[in-house]
Amino acid sequence: MARASKTTLKKTTSKPPVRRSFRRWLFRVILRGGFAAVLLMVFLVVLGAVFNPPTTAYMFSEGRRLGGVQQIWVPMERIAPVMARAAVAAEDANFCQHWGFDMVAIREAIEAGSNRGASTISQQTVKNVYLWHGRTWVRKALEALITPVVEAIWPKRRIVEVYLNIAEFDEGVFGVEAAARHYFGVSAADLSATQAARLAAILPSPKKRSASRPGDFVVRRARQIRDGAATIRNDGRAACFES
Repeated sequence: MARASKTTLKKTTSKPPVRRSFRRWLFRVILRGGFAAVLLMVFLVVLGAVFNPPTTAYMFSEGRRLGGVQQIWVPMERIAPVMARAAVAAEDANFCQHWGFDMVAIREAIEAGSNRGASTISQQTVKNVYLWHGRTWVRKALEALITPVVEAIWPKRRIVEVYLNIAEFDEGVFGVEAAARHYFGVSAADLSATQAARLAAILPSPKKRSASRPGDFVVRRARQIRDGAATIRNDGRAACFES
């Protein structure tokens, strides 16, 4: 009987603690959940490389607030090349030379004590297509994770195309085609260099600035952008989205 008792006791104490089993189960759940989230992210990015996003979180919220928005999707072939160059010159002159993050601009922004100019066109596209507006650390972390995936899967030309079609140019006006009609009464394909530069000049604050009735700042900024657009064309920094 004594031997049986010892054997029974030994078998009982050899079982793993319940707490340890729960931790292992929780770890497996988190691991599988993270893996599923990564797969979903990659799937959505691949989808975005082929299909145009029907809307964005910000566009949807503005549509509900205003009762609708103006947006007409156009492919890059129907956007004046000078418009793409103007947008890149204004927002991300080194767009063709980085993998989603402009480290030089980030360092300069940190030294200046500002985050202005540190966000690339790739990051802005990720934010607009897949995330939401705001300065939370969660959104910033997700943006940092998704941006390299977009850069790896989407051609640079596709990034610029999507960016120009979902950027806000005025209250309720999204995309360069709607903006060209709204401000100048022309299509995106017929924008002049000055018109394109003015549209690019209002991108940081589209609700406070006007491309058709520009103030002194927009006029000066547009002149700089027009020169910058010509510069990146001549020095090859526009080649990645014009080929």
